Amino acid sequence: MVDAADRAPIERVLVLVPTYDERENLPVIVERIRSAVPDADILVLDDNSPDGTGQLADEMAAADAHVHVMHRRGKEGLGKAYLAGFAWGLERGYDALVEIDADGSHPAEELPAMLALAASADLVIGSRWIKGGSVVNWPKNREILSRGANVYVQAMLGTRVHDATAGFRVYRATLLRQIDLASVTSAGYGFQIDLTWRSIRAGARIVEHPIRFSERELGTSKMSGNIISEALLAVAGWGLELRREQAGHLLSRVRARRS
Repeated sequence: MVDAADRAPIERVLVLVPTYDERENLPVIVERIRSAVPDADILVLDDNSPDGTGQLADEMAAADAHVHVMHRRGKEGLGKAYLAGFAWGLERGYDALVEIDADGSHPAEELPAMLALAASADLVIGSRWIKGGSVVNWPKNREILSRGANVYVQAMLGTRVHDATAGFRVYRATLLRQIDLASVTSAGYGFQIDLTWRSIRAGARIVEHPIRFSERELGTSKMSGNIISEALLAVAGWGLELRREQAGHLLSRVRARRS
C-alpha cells in the first residue's frame, strides 16, 4: 500500500509524449511543455510513425538536452507506449512521470499547478468533468459518451474519481512502483481506467485538477469504437470481481458473528 511518508519532494520530472503521425503537432507540444516546466525532461515515445515524427524528434533531441526519444517497433497502442516510458523513467530515477497527448488537447500550461498538487498526492488527474473543467470543440455525442463512461466506471467500481478516462496525469514514481505494471495488458481508453483502479486499490491519494480540454486541430484522432467497447467490458469484469470480494468479506463477518 502507498505510504504518505514516501511523498518526498518532487525534483526530477519526466513528461511522456506518445506519438504516431504527429509531425505537425510535436514541435508545438514540446515548446508548450518546455515553457511550462523548463526543468522537466521530455521523452517522445514514437511508434515508428510513417510521417517521420521519429526523425523530427531525433532532431529536436539533438538540439535540446531535455528532450529524449524512444523509437518503438510499431503501433502497439497507448498503454504499451506509456508502460515503456514508465520503465525508462523509473530506471533513471525520476520522481514524477507525466502523461500528456501530443495533439495539444491537454493544456501543458497546467503542469505547474498539477505538480504542486502532487506534493501531497500520489496521482493528479487533469479532469474535464469536475467544477472548472470543460471541453472545447467536441460534438455533443462525444461529450455524452465520455460523461456516461465515467459515470459507468463510478457505478461499477464505486470510485469517486470523476474522470477516470482522462489521459493527462502526474504519477509519483513511488505509486508506479506499487501497482505491478508488469501485469497491465490494457490499452488506450481502458489503460487509463485500469491504472486509476490499480491506484485506488493501492491506497493512493488521487486528486483531480480542472482542465480545459481542446479537441485536436491537426492530425486525426486515434480513438475507435472497439477501444471504448474493450474498456467498458474490462470495467464490467473488475466490477464483478469487486462484488465477489465484497460478498466474501460480508460472508466472513457473518460467520465470525455466528461462531
